[in-house]
Amino acid sequence: MKLGAELITLKEALTLSSSELDTLRDDLKNKIEDNKNLGAYVEQLTNTEISGAGTGVPIAIKDNINVKDQHVTCSSNILQGYISPYNATVIDNLEKAGLSAFGRTNMDEFAMGSSTDTSCYGKTLNPLDNEKVPGGSSGGSAAAVAAGIAIAALGSDTGGSIRQPAAYCGVVGMKPTYGRVSRYGITAYSSSLDQVGPITQNVEDAAILYDIISGHDAKDSTSADVEKTPVTPNLNADKKLTIAVIDNYIEQASPEVKKGFDKAVKALEKAGHKIVHKNMVDTSKILSSYYIVATAEASANLARLDGVRYGNRKGDAGLKDMYIQTKSQGFGEEVQKRILLGSFVLSSGYYDAYYIKAQKVRHLIKDEYSKIFEDADLILSPVAPTTAPKFGSFKTSLEMYLSDIYTISVNLAGLPAISLPVSNDEEGMPIGLQLIGQAYDEQTVFDGALSLEKAVAYKKA
Repeated sequence: MKLGAELITLKEALTLSSSELDTLRDDLKNKIEDNKNLGAYVEQLTNTEISGAGTGVPIAIKDNINVKDQHVTCSSNILQGYISPYNATVIDNLEKAGLSAFGRTNMDEFAMGSSTDTSCYGKTLNPLDNEKVPGGSSGGSAAAVAAGIAIAALGSDTGGSIRQPAAYCGVVGMKPTYGRVSRYGITAYSSSLDQVGPITQNVEDAAILYDIISGHDAKDSTSADVEKTPVTPNLNADKKLTIAVIDNYIEQASPEVKKGFDKAVKALEKAGHKIVHKNMVDTSKILSSYYIVATAEASANLARLDGVRYGNRKGDAGLKDMYIQTKSQGFGEEVQKRILLGSFVLSSGYYDAYYIKAQKVRHLIKDEYSKIFEDADLILSPVAPTTAPKFGSFKTSLEMYLSDIYTISVNLAGLPAISLPVSNDEEGMPIGLQLIGQAYDEQTVFDGALSLEKAVAYKKA
């Protein structure tokens, strides 16, 4: 294995000596500099030195994950200059396993977006076609892995923000069960939906990184105190599974995505898996429920960024002026829009009409998943209705929200899911599908994903 020729996998990197790791880190820095136009890293967009003073295997970190003594801004003007005084638990877990944070990846501001072009630093380009979006909000992490300028990366998934960019960029992205990975030290967007997960070159690397970052954390009150068995040593691509497809979901996908989906179903059947057909609640109800819950929690979480304790303080004409100027100049348009929507649905007179109903629909979605899992081990679904669209193709926020129709229900139900590429469209852009599992059954999710990965033998165009 020759360093510098082609980016090695995480599995390979974990076997390197300290001197080989030094070479690898230097090699990565050169590659990042050579690919400056992508804007996958905040440092690429700001002409600054790649952050990360550790000596372990370098892992790219989304800019909403706290790393001690490093900047963390969530790609927002309101947090410019803020330096984290502590590590997120996932960073501590990386370091214990011989890995270390290396570079801050660009993201949609406060993880609100599907294209990584709401960042205050500027947009990230899809490395496979620079005219197309890399997805969001973890677009920087996915683009870095796809471009070969990160061995692996961490992202966060609130409504598909790991899986969708992974699908658009042709890499693997995994969202664990809610509570499997500590949220301590992760800047919150929507506290009941957010979950950190890996973005990697292949399924096995995703399992390795998942095993490293997952586990109970007493510092996180939402962390699940359940038994954890490592996934990687028990990976089994030969396990025969029953996999459900949601027929009324597939109807909303583009012809290219449908074609890729059908190819994957046939490959799974040929590999010995059983396919069953199901239907589920109307996606319009899922969208409504998600954006009410997510924006309501966002309005509460971002209230702390007021220029008093946190935030890049603006305004000098009194307290009210400071609040107005700090928030209006600090938050971007999409973030302001979601804060306003969230404040509205929580306001007196509308709380019962919107927020309570949304929570009832959320419970209904979880029940429907449970019913499907009575007859199936996994669910196969598209990740997005289309392959990566061009920048500017979303004319309204609603169009952008509709790109999340396949991913958000997984977050509302708190389930694990993994996205992986299965084929390419006519333009050579990857088509990603996701496998959804039962809560805390990541083993089956990874087993099914490894089987699908081998069955389709995906190759970049």
